[in-house]
Order: sequence, then C-alpha cells, then structure tokens
Amino acid sequence: MSYASHLRCKECGRCYPLNPVHVCEFCFGPLEIDYDYQALGRHISRQRIERGPLTVWRYSDFLPCDRQQVVDIGAGFTPLLRAQNLGEALGLRQLYIKNDCANPTWSFKDRVVTVAATKALEFGFDTMACASTGNLANAVAAHAAKAGLRALVFIPADLEQGKIVGSAIYGPTLVAVKGSYDDANRLCSELVEKYSWAFVNINIRPYYAEGSKTLAYEVLEQLGWRAPDHCIVPMASGSLLTKVWRGIKEMAWLGLVDWAHTRMSGAQAKGCSPIVEAWERQSFNIRPVRPNTIAKSLAIGNPADGYYALKVLADSGGVAVAVSDDEVVEGIMLLAETEGIFTETAGGVVIAGLRRLAAEGRIRPDELVVAFITGSGLKTQEAVLDRLAPRLEIEPHLASFEEAIAEHGETVAAGRQSSRGEGHG
Repeated sequence: MSYASHLRCKECGRCYPLNPVHVCEFCFGPLEIDYDYQALGRHISRQRIERGPLTVWRYSDFLPCDRQQVVDIGAGFTPLLRAQNLGEALGLRQLYIKNDCANPTWSFKDRVVTVAATKALEFGFDTMACASTGNLANAVAAHAAKAGLRALVFIPADLEQGKIVGSAIYGPTLVAVKGSYDDANRLCSELVEKYSWAFVNINIRPYYAEGSKTLAYEVLEQLGWRAPDHCIVPMASGSLLTKVWRGIKEMAWLGLVDWAHTRMSGAQAKGCSPIVEAWERQSFNIRPVRPNTIAKSLAIGNPADGYYALKVLADSGGVAVAVSDDEVVEGIMLLAETEGIFTETAGGVVIAGLRRLAAEGRIRPDELVVAFITGSGLKTQEAVLDRLAPRLEIEPHLASFEEAIAEHGETVAAGRQSSRGEGHG
C-alpha cells in the first residue's frame, strides 16, 4: 500500500484526492503528491531499502503506487562513477557522474514513466500519451508495450533520428508535430480534455514526476548513505532539479542521511535558457523563448516548473548557467575522452556547465560533486559527427596499415610479446 495521502496545490495548499488531475481548480497551480511521512518513518529503514530490487522499485515506499501491477522494464539503480580523470581536468577532487544512460531506453525518463505507467493501469486507462522532445517518447512507447497499453507520442517533426527510431521500434502511434515541443505540448493539453488517455506529463504529471526522486535516493545510497555537497542537473521543464532536491530532503527528514545543505545548480543551453535568463535577472518571472539549440532534449521554451526550479536554486545556494552549442559539443567530447561515457546533448550541457562553474570558482575543489548525465549520445549522434577524427581506410595488409599511420602522423611501436607458457599452470 502506498504512503501517498493526497494531492496538494503547490500555490494555495488546497488538497485533492489521488485522482488523475494535475491543476488546482481554485488557483490553477500545479498539484503534487503529499505523503504520510510519520507512518513512512515508522516503517522505513536503510536495511529495508537495501533488501529491495535493483530498480527504482527499491524505493517503492517513497512512490505513489499501490504496487499491485508494477510496470517494470528495469529502470534505475544506474552506475554512480568516480570521475577521477574528468575531475583532474577540472580541478575537482571528489567528482562523481550519475550515469543514467544505462536505463532500458537509455535515459532517465524510464524512471518517471515506470511510475506513470503503473498509475495508468491503477486508474484503468487503456492508452498512454505524451508530448516529448524524444527521451520521454522512447520511454512511454517501451513501457506501454510492456503494460499492454496503446501509446501515442507527439514529437517535434525535426527531432533527431535516433530518438524517432527509439520510439517507433516499440510500435506506438508516432505523431510528428510541425513545430516545437511547446507546440506539441499545447496540442496535448487540448487533447486531454477530449480523450480519456493517460497523458503522462499532463493529467498523470503529479505521479510521473515522483519517479525523478529515485535519482537522489540512489546517489545517497551509492555514496554510503551520504548527501553530496553539490549537484549539477540539466534543466528543461525544471522538474528534475526540484525532484532531486526533494528526494535529498526526504531522506534527511526520515533520518536516513545527515542533512548536508546540498547545493543544487542547473544548466541549460543558451539557445533555450529561460530559467537561466530569469536567474541572471534575479527574477522569478520566466519569459518564454523560442528554442534554437542542438540540445533538443532540453528545448522547452516555456518551462512548467521553471519558477520552482528558481526557488530551489535560491534556497539551496546553487547557481544557474547557460552554455553555447559549441560548448555543449565540447562537453560531450570531454566526458567521452576522460571517462568513457558517450552522452547526448543534455549531458554535454551539464559537463560544459560544470567546467564553467569550476573555472569560475563557484564549485570548490574539495566539494563532493555529482553531475547528472541523463541520456545516451547514441540518440544525438548528429551533434558530434563533424567533430570526429576521420577513419583510416586501408588495404588488408601490413604495408597499407603502416603507410596510413605514417600519413596520419603517428608512430607505431611494436608491443613486446610475453613468453608463451608464462602465466599458465
């Protein structure tokens, strides 16, 4: 049984039953889940969590689902890696990468959709739908296939090919909207009034968003039940930043970790940075923009949770940073060349932002820092194709190889062959 108790308006505080609604009917503020933390505190422990499955459902007590028919394709418990090489390059002695490229559809969106799909079944829906910049569409299509639900995914028509294929393979109805994500989302907001579908980021949004908290839970557990000093998170709608923050606070409220005053910083691409732009104006008033960036997974010009992300940045003592498209590509290349992780453009935004903040002294060298990498670079190969070294084409013989290497300006030293028989017993 879930410890979720009700929906609460983030603006006026009015409470609602746990139904598929997302907006307060009095003030039109967004709704979020509240829990019975007293009951949860009597029940939860580190040991109970550690006995759970190696998926997001390890933290099922913190999620708003009854868990009778969980839709689980293995999302969560992705690697937290000590990034020593990248840390040395940036002057950061305790840098970690949370690598959510390792999820089933290769992005963190599997976390939110496993919760949304589970709630869709609980509410009796037969169809899941979403507006998406790509990663969410992939996750919705995959989880709907697992759950036996029909899926409709609405994407911008100019989306990267990897993300289009990454949705179509699961057999949804794929709707390419001639416009931006914001155009697709507005259309879905009209459709939700007419069709009885589970729109995961509209009428199911309060439940869906809770899945992002599992990123925080995992990081705390993987650090040995310790909160980081500083987190840097990509910002699109702003929801991920707010939920990582909430997850850290929940664990502290329940005594599972010591409160460490974790600072939350967020990064956007300059071509779509309405949250950063408001931050730099020292304002909580978001001015919508028309996206123009290669970081399409972050290209939300009117971020639904932008105001709340700004509040988290301010309350936690964090920073907002925007980086150019060139810096995004450099960030992708830097992470790949130092840590062997190929991230999509959103991860390039994070690494470029991290590098900027470290260079400016806004991240101290001794801070324990976690950078959140939320999607795989195989989805956005177009961003780096013209920056890759050309391949060497050779005939299948030694002379051709050595000629090509010489023309490439490299020398080849023959390796020493170990004695045959050494090491055999």
